[in-house]
Amino acid sequence: MDIKIQPIHFSMSQQLEEFINKKVAKLERVHDGIITADVTLKVVKPETSNNKEAEIRVQVPNGDFFASKVTDTFEESVDTALQAIEKQLIKSKEKVRQ
Repeated sequence: MDIKIQPIHFSMSQQLEEFINKKVAKLERVHDGIITADVTLKVVKPETSNNKEAEIRVQVPNGDFFASKVTDTFEESVDTALQAIEKQLIKSKEKVRQ
């Protein structure tokens, strides 16, 4: 799986990059055919407490899945977006089995 992380208008810490890579890599346990995972991070205006947005697009052979979440921290946004992607991947695999 190819993981691309794109911070928009800020520089990302090494810690955050490692966190995202580790979390996204866990998606392979749910679906083994993941081609790419694109993670986009941005700070939403105006400057409020819930202003860290994470958008994740995962491409698999039969389509792609997308989730976008806004929370207090990038870590929390990535976590909740990945949970949504995981649900979509599981649902997709169940449809294929039927």
